[in-house]
Amino acid sequence: MREQKWQSRPPRRPASRDRDRSARREPSDQVVLYGWHTVTAALTNPNRRTRRLLATENALRRLADEGINVSISPEVMRPDALAARLTPDAVHQGLIAEADPLPSPAIEDLPATGIVLVLDQITDPHNVGAILRTAAAFAVAAIVTTARHSPEATGVLAKSASGALELVPIVIVQNLARALAGLKARGFLTVGLDSEAPDDLAAIALPEPLALVLGAEGKGLRQLTGATCDRLARLALPGAIKSLNVSNAAALALYIASRATGV
Repeated sequence: MREQKWQSRPPRRPASRDRDRSARREPSDQVVLYGWHTVTAALTNPNRRTRRLLATENALRRLADEGINVSISPEVMRPDALAARLTPDAVHQGLIAEADPLPSPAIEDLPATGIVLVLDQITDPHNVGAILRTAAAFAVAAIVTTARHSPEATGVLAKSASGALELVPIVIVQNLARALAGLKARGFLTVGLDSEAPDDLAAIALPEPLALVLGAEGKGLRQLTGATCDRLARLALPGAIKSLNVSNAAALALYIASRATGV
């Protein structure tokens, strides 16, 4: 039950000219969730089907004390037995769950309101998980990411999201430029974050619906992604360092955008 062994397969769905044919990678048949906030959020999410719950006696008592309903019979295990099922650096806090993946909506299914985050090949699951957590805090409508060059919503990513995986829909696409075009067709202003852009994000109009586009650390936005955005903007930082970790950049950008849009 290692975190990274789950594989994905493309969905079988009729082709339609009205929908992005690339629309979605169907996630793995099963995801592994661990950690208190991650697992309890899944247990209380009516859209998440948990198939197996492994728990220590202490964790089960805590679930009962906090009134968290467990709809399946848990398997009681010692903490070291749980730890043996994960990578050495994983912190399970007495809970591991095996569950079905959550459904992934299409671009066309998103409401044309609020803020959407678009991730351009951000591959670090810790960063994506942290972005999800921040997105939940700012009531982001969805996160759009690519089927390739992105981590699956399991294991480390889920733990880093600390329960936010159950709150923010993830739209998985094959072609990011096409997805951005789809957002623009639905009225979204698409703004790519680029540390070299002349405009300050805090100084430009940011009406909703708004899509903020973030690139991978080091590489930034790919050329086609940047060219597809309506405009590029930077985060104006007063210090000597002019770029942030992508999850921190997402938090600052969402703060600026939420104040501008009133979301």
